[in-house]
Amino acid sequence: MSGKILAILLGLLAAFLFALAAYYQQRAARVTERHGSTGISRMAALMSHLVRSRTWLLGWGINVCGFGAQAVALHVGSIASVQPLLATQLLFALPMSSLELSRWPRLRDWLSALAICGGLVLLLVVVGAKALQGAPDRGRILLAVACALAAIALAFAMATRVPHAVANVLLAGSAGLCFSMTAVFIKLTGDDLVHHGIAYTARDWVGYALAGSTLLGLVLEQGAFANGPLPWAIATKDSVNPIASYAIGVLAFPTALPGDAPRLFGLAMAGVLLIAGAVGLAHSPSAGLWLQRDSASVTPAVHPGGPAGSG
Repeated sequence: MSGKILAILLGLLAAFLFALAAYYQQRAARVTERHGSTGISRMAALMSHLVRSRTWLLGWGINVCGFGAQAVALHVGSIASVQPLLATQLLFALPMSSLELSRWPRLRDWLSALAICGGLVLLLVVVGAKALQGAPDRGRILLAVACALAAIALAFAMATRVPHAVANVLLAGSAGLCFSMTAVFIKLTGDDLVHHGIAYTARDWVGYALAGSTLLGLVLEQGAFANGPLPWAIATKDSVNPIASYAIGVLAFPTALPGDAPRLFGLAMAGVLLIAGAVGLAHSPSAGLWLQRDSASVTPAVHPGGPAGSG
């Protein structure tokens, strides 16, 4: 088997494992009991419950296996060929979420998911592999961190006052933003290790920022899983991540805005596909059933805040 084919198979395996992990994590998040009275305390109660849940821990273990498959795929293949394959996890998550309702996704569900995956693949092909290359401006990275934290705080505050389905999208988008910052910190930490060694890396702030962004993204992701349909959460998170990564690349790395016609057209088509897919998925035949199921499972404990029944 050639390295290219092996990389494709491993990339698809990683996408499947990430989707399966999210499926188990959402199942655990939906059965959280009532705790706390404020947004932060409820999120803390959610995580306290999840780390003791066998279902959630199974999902976490599957997620680790997914990262392993991704790492091997990147070892035998290129970033440009492997990363777009991870966008297909929505196609795996869609039947997982629908089969729990004892039904198969409708044609509109598949077309909407394919549009989102196509938009993500096109976006990653056009800009994804180039967003975080070159020597960064650390001052601008700090500016990006401040902007990201402000956006996450605003989204979290809004999520405490809106229906669960809207909170699902807000928290998933915030998680995607965190994971885009994690990619930046991974690059900076890797550069520290290569050029300055372990001792310097241990003193540099980016390693601690890496741990913080990863943990915050994990918590926000679980909040999204607890508040609404799995396909919505995955689609939002996976859309925000590359868009935010490219924005950070333009701000803090020597990444130029696209100026040639083919790349501009590619970005425009990616945007059209993402928007069309998101609208289609939100109004798909399965959406109402997903919301009914999740509304029956979600308690005020997993909603970031607001009074009981605020959704």
